[in-house]
Amino acid sequence: MELRKDPITRSWVLTGEAPSDTQPSECPYCSTDGAGLQVVSTVPPVTGGPWSVRAVVHPTPMYRIEGDPQRHGNGLYDQMQTVGAHEVLLENPQHGRNLWEASDIEIEQFLRLAAQRIMDLKRDPRFKYVTIFKNNGNQGGQEIEHPHWELTATAFVPRRVLYELRAGREHHQRKERCVFCDILSQEERQKERIVEIRGEYVACCPYAPRVPYEVWVLPRLHEASFERGILARDGRVRELAALLRRTLIRIRSVTESFHIVLHTIPNTLSKSKVLGYWSTIDEDYHWHIEIMPVLEGRSRSYRFKETYYSDVTSEDAARRLRDARV
Repeated sequence: MELRKDPITRSWVLTGEAPSDTQPSECPYCSTDGAGLQVVSTVPPVTGGPWSVRAVVHPTPMYRIEGDPQRHGNGLYDQMQTVGAHEVLLENPQHGRNLWEASDIEIEQFLRLAAQRIMDLKRDPRFKYVTIFKNNGNQGGQEIEHPHWELTATAFVPRRVLYELRAGREHHQRKERCVFCDILSQEERQKERIVEIRGEYVACCPYAPRVPYEVWVLPRLHEASFERGILARDGRVRELAALLRRTLIRIRSVTESFHIVLHTIPNTLSKSKVLGYWSTIDEDYHWHIEIMPVLEGRSRSYRFKETYYSDVTSEDAARRLRDARV
């Protein structure tokens, strides 16, 4: 496999035959001792059990930790090796217990593990971006049955995040304020698209949703880095854990299939001297979690349309999600 850059959209694309893996008859992630897994990090149990949360190397990684990206040109095209990291973050040792069924303490443990793994991988200047994501349900592309998220570290910044970095920097240059903070301020005043506020975190439907019932979870106070914020604060993390759990329960009142992705700042050890997006990043960017529900029969249109369409307005979506039984 290799990475190729589209010269028009400037997005990096993985191409080539994906690694294959024979699926075992029993779930390898239920193992108490991690036998057969490349365990990266394990958090001791909170309320009994062999462990609380665990990070392991993905059995068929799309990105590999060894080597150098070797970015080079092929005429007007750019390409590089798939250097990075690809891990599986296990939510708990129980095969059938999902995040929305866990306690707030357990979810807090998971969030801290995710923050620690992101922070650790950002010590490597080869990696420009590190994030976590979750695909849930058949329509959501879930491949591993055990409750989990995935973590990827890449030698490039994803296009969607680059758009956000540009918008954040341009807004800050004009107004010396964070555009995300300005959005939150207006949303909290209008209250039409707020799903729930819990302590210092908010769940809301974006003004221009890409899919029906899209929800973002953000800190109400300005915070550019998810990992720094999570590891620096004790009391607030459980508020985020509770809000995330409750939001997922609300989403599941609409559909069991969804995507979740964390948007946090790029690796500032790998600065771009040409693009310069990192000059005011601590002031102009704001981490957030995006939840993209996949409604039955609509997943293809979500993936292939460049102009998004949602037949449910953000206001109606927020109203229904607020009314969902939690």
